[in-house]
Amino acid sequence: MIRVMLCDDHAMLRRGIRDTLSEAVDIQVTAEAGSYPELREALRTAPCDVLLLDLNMPGRGGLEVLASLKESHPDIKVLIVSMYPEDQYALRSLKAGAQGYLNKAGDPEDLARAVRTVMDGRKYLTPEVAQLLADSLSRPAQEAPHATLSERELQTLLKIATGKRLSDIAEELMLSPKTVSVYRTRVLEKLGLSNNAELTVYAIRNNLV
Repeated sequence: MIRVMLCDDHAMLRRGIRDTLSEAVDIQVTAEAGSYPELREALRTAPCDVLLLDLNMPGRGGLEVLASLKESHPDIKVLIVSMYPEDQYALRSLKAGAQGYLNKAGDPEDLARAVRTVMDGRKYLTPEVAQLLADSLSRPAQEAPHATLSERELQTLLKIATGKRLSDIAEELMLSPKTVSVYRTRVLEKLGLSNNAELTVYAIRNNLV
């Protein structure tokens, strides 16, 4: 039996994933968590072979959580299940140590297949992620400027590009407006831009939104 743990801050999405996996006779959901503190507690009390982890976590980003897990629970396989399109976070997630990446808008039947794949010790790659990986290997070594952004900086860029105010972003990420403002400043400096309008244009031109 493959023991699966769910970590997503949206209870309805966790329920949908749980219901989908309940149809698989070889998979058992052993615990759920809606935040990083809840995940740490769940990992202390429930067995877990595969963790289904959302990237858009309150307080700490999913990639930060992933890095911590690789140190504290190296035997657990991590499958990222995210709302972000593959071209924004898939390669970052794999480089950070995830065994696979699934978009929440994908086919629910892929969930069980992905869990079984990573449990077998293999990477789970959708055709979209496989293509991104192939493209990254064939591109010159120089990366796009946004590839140098940290997880929180990239999240800030994407949210600004969709028209959200700093106060809204701070509330969603459970950060202070001052901290989000610092991320915005760093993004502008790294990308060589001056204002939110230029950030939005950059994101559109680079197919980030």
